[in-house]
Amino acid sequence: MVRRSLLLAPVLGLVAVTATAATGAHRRAAGAPRAVVRVDQVGYPTLAAKRAYLMSETAKPGAFRVVDSHGHTVYRGRAGHSTGAWSKRYRFVYPLDFDRVRAAGTYRVVAAGAASPRFRVEAPRKLYARPLANSLFFYEAERDGPHFIRSALRTAPAHLNDEHAMTYLTPKANADDGFDGDLKPLGVRIDAAGGWWDAGDYPKFVETTSYTVALMLLGVRDFPTELGAGSPRSNFTNEAAFGTDFLLRMWDDKARTLYYQVGIGEANSKLVADHDIWRLPQADDHYGGTKPRFKYIRHRPVFRAGPPGSPVSPNLAGRDAAAFALCYQVFRTSRPGLARRCLLAAEHIFDLADTAPKGPLLTVFTHDFYPESSWQDDLELGATELYDALAAGSPPPGLPHADPLYYLRLATHWANAYIHSRFDAKDTLNLYDVSGVAHYELARALSRAGPVSGLATTRASLVGDLERQLAAAIRQAGRDPFGFGFPWAQWDTTTHGDGLAVMASEVDQLTRTDRYAAWGSRWLGNVFGANAWGASLVVGDGSDFPHCMQHQVANIAGSRDGRPPLLLGAVVEGPNSYAATGFVAGMRRCPARGGDRFAVFDGKAIFKDGVQSYSTVEPAIDLGASLPLALARQSAGLF
Repeated sequence: MVRRSLLLAPVLGLVAVTATAATGAHRRAAGAPRAVVRVDQVGYPTLAAKRAYLMSETAKPGAFRVVDSHGHTVYRGRAGHSTGAWSKRYRFVYPLDFDRVRAAGTYRVVAAGAASPRFRVEAPRKLYARPLANSLFFYEAERDGPHFIRSALRTAPAHLNDEHAMTYLTPKANADDGFDGDLKPLGVRIDAAGGWWDAGDYPKFVETTSYTVALMLLGVRDFPTELGAGSPRSNFTNEAAFGTDFLLRMWDDKARTLYYQVGIGEANSKLVADHDIWRLPQADDHYGGTKPRFKYIRHRPVFRAGPPGSPVSPNLAGRDAAAFALCYQVFRTSRPGLARRCLLAAEHIFDLADTAPKGPLLTVFTHDFYPESSWQDDLELGATELYDALAAGSPPPGLPHADPLYYLRLATHWANAYIHSRFDAKDTLNLYDVSGVAHYELARALSRAGPVSGLATTRASLVGDLERQLAAAIRQAGRDPFGFGFPWAQWDTTTHGDGLAVMASEVDQLTRTDRYAAWGSRWLGNVFGANAWGASLVVGDGSDFPHCMQHQVANIAGSRDGRPPLLLGAVVEGPNSYAATGFVAGMRRCPARGGDRFAVFDGKAIFKDGVQSYSTVEPAIDLGASLPLALARQSAGLF
C-alpha cells in the first residue's frame, strides 16, 4: 500500500528554524533550537481545556506567558513537571496549561525564549468551520469516475473504463504481494465507476469505503448543522450519497454477489500495476496505448468476494450493512428510492455474513495492505444500524426481517461476543476496530428501546467497555511526553488520535459527565500540532503541515511548498517507526532541494515530510473518516 498551509510569519525564530532545517541535513544540527513550544495550531474552543508543550534541552522551564496579537501578556503560568524525555537532544517536555484564557482572539505561548505559532481561541463553531470545509474538500478531490468536481487539482474525469469493468477471481498472492501469471476473468462485466480513490494511489476498496461512508452518514444524521444541510460550507450529504452509490455498484443484490476491489496495487514482471507508475488519473484509460503489459491500468480488474449467494466475510458484511442501513436512515424521506434500495441491500448482505470465519478476513488484495482481524464489532454495528433503520417506522415491503427487535438482539449478541473476544480493549476507533462507534450506537439504541427481554448485553456493559478502551489510551498517554493516547511509532497514528477524540466525547455524552473532555481536546490537539514536530497532520489545518505528501494528484498538480493549490483536509498517516523510500518515475521531487525539515525533532518516532515516505505522509480516505465526527462534536459543544 502506498500509504499532508500557508506558513505564518516567523514567530521568535520558531518557524524560521523549521525553514532553516529544510535547507539541508548539514545545517540541521547547527540550526536546532534549544527549546520549542508546541500548540494546537487550529486553536482552542473558548471553554475547552488548553494545553501547550515546551520541548527543551534543559531542565529549567520556569514561567510561561500567553500573549495576544498586540504582544500584551494576558496570562502567566508555570510549567508543570516534565513528562519525560522525547529524544537525546530534547530530554524534557513540560505541559503548559492555560485553561483560563477564554476571550476570543489570536495568541502565542512564550516560554524559555521560544514562542509558539499563532493560534486562535474562539467559539467552537467558528473555530472548526474551516477544518470541516477542508475535510469535505479532500473527499471531493478523491472522487473517481465521470462525476468529479473540477478544481485546480482536478481538471478531468478519470477511469471511465470502470463503467464496463471485467470481474476476476482473486489470485493467489506471491511473496512480492503480487501474483504469478495472469488473472482469471469471470466473464461478467459490472459498472464499477465512481467512488473515491483509496489513498495517494488509485485502487478502490469496499473495506475502506464502507467504513468511510458509515462514519460520514453518522455525521450527517447526528450533526446536521455541522455536517448536513444546515452547514453552508461542510454539507457532506451529497458526498455520503456518492460513496454509497459506489458501494451499491459493488454489491449485486439480485445475484447476492459482493465485489470488493477495483484495480490492483502490485502484479508481476510482465504486468504493470497501480503502484508501478506515477501519473494523473485521467491518463489511465489510454495508458500505454495497446501494449498488453499495461492492460490492467487501462482496464482495471474488479475482484469478486465469492460465488453468488456464498457467505461474505463478516467484516465486509457488517460494515456494508451498516453503511446501507445508515443510507436508509438519512435518505428515507429525501430520496426514498435510494433509501429502499439501501435497506434491502443491508438486510441481504447481513444475512450472508460468515459468522464462523476461518483464516484471514477478506479485506483487499493483498490482505497485508489492510490486515484487519476483528469482525464481531462490524456485525454489531451493522445490526445496530439495521435496528435503527427499522425502528424509524414504515419500512418498505419485501424485507426478509421487518421486526427491529430481530436486529437489536443480534446487535447485543455480537457486542457481547466482541467484549468476550481476544480483540476487546486492544484498540480504539479506526478502520480495524469499529467498536468505538458500534458500542455508542447500540447503547443509544438500548436507551430508546426500553426494556426488552432476551438481550445479550446491557447499556452499562457497552459504556464500561468504551471506558476500558479509553483507560488503555490514558495509560499510554501517561507514558508519552505529549500525552498522546496511541504510540507514535506505529501505523495509523493520526486517525487513532481523531478516533480517540470521538470516543472521549461519546462516553461523556452517554454518562452525562465531562470526565474525558480534556483528554479528547488534547488528543485532537496532538493531531493539530501539539506534538514533537510542531506539525499539523492535516493539510491546511494550522500553520505548518506536510508539503510533500505521497499523493499523485497533490504531487503533480499541486504545490510543493505549502502554498495553493493544496489537497486541503488530507489526513496523513502520521509519525511512524521509519520513513519509507522509493522513487517512481514521474514523481516531482519534494522537498525540491532534499533535506528533512522535521528530522531534528525525531525521537521516539520519525516524521518525514517527503514524497517517498508513504509510511508518514500518505493520506487515505479511512485515515480521514473520523476527523469530521471529531470536529462536529467539538463544534456542537460535545467535548
